[in-house]
Amino acid sequence: MDVESIKNVVIRQREEVEDLFERERIIRRNIDFRGLKGYLMYPNILAILGVRRSGKSVLSWQLAKGEEFAYINLFDERLSGMKTADLDKLVNAFYELYSPGIEFLIFDEIQRVPKWEMFVSRLRINKRLIITGSSSTLLSGELATYLTGRHIDFTLFPFDFSEHLRIRNIKLDKNWLYSSKQTSVVKRELNEYLLNGGFPELHKFGKNIVVRIYSDIIERDIIQRHGIRKVSTFKEISKYIVSNASSEITYNRIKNIFGVGDIHTVKNYISYMSDAYLIIVLERYSPKLKEQFLAPKKVYCIDTGIINSIGFRSSENFGRLMENLVAIELKRRNKEIYYWRDYQGKEVDFVVKEGLKVKELIQVCYDLDFNTKERELKALVKASKELDCNSLLVITWDHEGEEEFRGKRIQFKPLWKWLLFSQ
Repeated sequence: MDVESIKNVVIRQREEVEDLFERERIIRRNIDFRGLKGYLMYPNILAILGVRRSGKSVLSWQLAKGEEFAYINLFDERLSGMKTADLDKLVNAFYELYSPGIEFLIFDEIQRVPKWEMFVSRLRINKRLIITGSSSTLLSGELATYLTGRHIDFTLFPFDFSEHLRIRNIKLDKNWLYSSKQTSVVKRELNEYLLNGGFPELHKFGKNIVVRIYSDIIERDIIQRHGIRKVSTFKEISKYIVSNASSEITYNRIKNIFGVGDIHTVKNYISYMSDAYLIIVLERYSPKLKEQFLAPKKVYCIDTGIINSIGFRSSENFGRLMENLVAIELKRRNKEIYYWRDYQGKEVDFVVKEGLKVKELIQVCYDLDFNTKERELKALVKASKELDCNSLLVITWDHEGEEEFRGKRIQFKPLWKWLLFSQ
């Protein structure tokens, strides 16, 4: 590509983004803007990672506000032929359009260009860079070697519940917690959020966009990126995984269900889905690493709207959506989480670990009838004794309080209140 063609794309992209900020309602995300901007006070690289269409590009522009910066989105059909050698032409285009001394550069979806790692490593010596990507392995391999600690990565998720309320223009009074009318609005919105998810574009294009996003993740971020040959089999497995979110899986069972010849193929497929931020894979908690490695995994989808749009619906779907949402939120809060199960089949949904210690045990339960409550609390108490943890929480749909059960104090908290007030 020649410099003039690149300049043309740079200008058009900038106009498109500026127009987006003028005509669309853009909210400020619930992240530490000051902390992220602090990483860019000096030459450095901030990598914003996350699932496709989660708002990485918009966030990069928000972080650059008030600065002189250059921007390019490499996921653009006008740049589809860009090669490694063209990256220097891109920088020259920036210099000619802005100034030779410009030092704040944003490269959106830079992994689209081969061997971009060495280019970025060279630039970061005297530039402040934001790079974005929809692959969790963006900073692994060669780039990690080149940068040796000269980068910070941040994972951006789809909207959390409070962001959902803001984009929906739900205004709550100072004392709204005491208003049954306003709490009922929040619960209604939570129901909407659970079913439709948190992708920002949902609020512009409607829930059908979620199916489109899922399709793009599968086609572009997984099948094309990894050169998958058995496309139909992979798509069936992907749908199976999403449909079974909040459930245990084993590689061998999936291998047998879909007639895959090699278990390593199944492992690779699930790894690709995790790498593209489509799913979260949880290990079973065990102090013995071998047992942890061999035990079944639990899978969660990055967005409950995908589950509700792609997965098979069932009568227990709502409870599974609640559990999935809690998993996403714990990951958003950067918690180290596992699940727990004993040889009798007693299970605790989430084991929250800090350092070497188990910090909290969490059950998620929509319907607290007598049998369900007894089963969930027995498992929680058993895990509490085994893991030496007395911080016990049951996240419910509507029940709140604190009870003693078999010598342990257990807190009950509604999902909406946990999402909005627990950090």
